[in-house]
Amino acid sequence: MRLTAHFSLAELTASNKAAALRIDNTPPADVLRRLQGTAEMLERIRSTVGRPIVVTSGYRCPPLNRAVGGVTSSDHVTGQAADIVAPAFGTPYQLARLLAPLVSTLGIGQLILEGVKGKQWVHVSTRIPDKLFNRVITITDAGAQVGIQVLS
Repeated sequence: MRLTAHFSLAELTASNKAAALRIDNTPPADVLRRLQGTAEMLERIRSTVGRPIVVTSGYRCPPLNRAVGGVTSSDHVTGQAADIVAPAFGTPYQLARLLAPLVSTLGIGQLILEGVKGKQWVHVSTRIPDKLFNRVITITDAGAQVGIQVLS
């Protein structure tokens, strides 16, 4: 099922971990509506970047979210978030730096540059966090910082 011109439901629900653990990661109807909004946000990001966006993690049902070590309040569980990279554009840091000043324009509720356990990606969500200083942050193994910080 195609959600937008460049993003499908299969792409936003794909999970090697779910397949390995035989977890059914099919979203319920209310989550499917939110995934539509997430795909639309991803389309705006793709248009801004001018290159393909790769979704490394999208919707996670609660059992899958637990299996990957996600927090219980994760926007992935509600279909409102995606972890992305854009290798044809640049590094996750470069992507986050481009997107940070455009969060309101692009409908990004929260933007997180993540660099943990040797991996880097950009987390985008349609939900604006309760504490606005958490809207654009960097998370590393050392913790969270406001804004987009250089990853080592």
